Amino acid sequence: MLLAIDAGNTNTVFALIDGGEIVQQWRLSTDDQRTIDEYTVWISQLMMLNDRTESDITGAIIASVVPQVVWPLSKLCTTYFRCTPMIVGTPEVNLGIGVRVNNPHEVGADRLVNAVAADHIYGGPLVVVDFGTATTFDVVGDDGAYLGGLICPGINLSLSALHQAAAKLPRIAVTAPNSKHITGKTTQEAMQFGIFWGYVSMIEGLVQRLKAEHSPSLKVLATGGLAAIFANRTDAIDRERVV
Repeated sequence: MLLAIDAGNTNTVFALIDGGEIVQQWRLSTDDQRTIDEYTVWISQLMMLNDRTESDITGAIIASVVPQVVWPLSKLCTTYFRCTPMIVGTPEVNLGIGVRVNNPHEVGADRLVNAVAADHIYGGPLVVVDFGTATTFDVVGDDGAYLGGLICPGINLSLSALHQAAAKLPRIAVTAPNSKHITGKTTQEAMQFGIFWGYVSMIEGLVQRLKAEHSPSLKVLATGGLAAIFANRTDAIDRERVV
C-alpha cells in the first residue's frame, strides 16, 4: 500500500492508496514546527482506529510546497513506516512528463502532480483550476506536458485580507448564493456576492483567454477544497474532482 502525502500551505493530506484507489484519507493543518514524534502519534492513532498498521505501508511519496516540512515527513516515512519516500521535485523522481517552462525547478510540486494526474485520468489538452491557498490555473498539452499557468490569490486569502484591511467588514465564509442576483442588499451579501461572482468571472475570463492562446478544445478540470462550490455555477468548468 502506498502512502501519498500532499503538503500544502494550509493543509497536509495523507492518503493510503491500494491498487490505484484511495482507500483512506486524513487531513492535518500544515505546521512547519511540527516534530516527527507529533506526526507519528497522530497518524498511528488514525491508522489504528481504521484497522491499519505501519506494516501495511510498502512505499511513500511526498509532494510539498512547504520546504520546512519535507524533512520531518521524510523521517516519518523512514523511521515509522520503514520506507524511503519519493519526493516530487528531486532529480531522482521522474514524473514522466515534459515541463516546458523557463525554469522547471520553480514549478510547485502540487502543480506538477495535478498535471500528471489530470493527464492520466482525462488526457490533454486541459487546464486544471486548483482552489487552494492560491487559485492556480495550469495548462497541460495534448502530449501530457506541463506548459505553465497562472497563480491568483486564493479565495479565503482574499476574504481574510478584506476583513483585516477594512475595519467594518466582517469575516465571512465562502458560500454559493441561492440566486443568480449579484446585487447585495446587506454588507454580508455584498461581500459574499462580490467574492463568489468575482471569482466566477475570473474563472470564465481566464479560461476563455487560455483557450484562445492554446486550444478551443481545452478541457477544464476543477479541484481543491472549494471546487465544488464553483463547479456547478459556471459552464467554464467541465469536470470537478476533489480528493
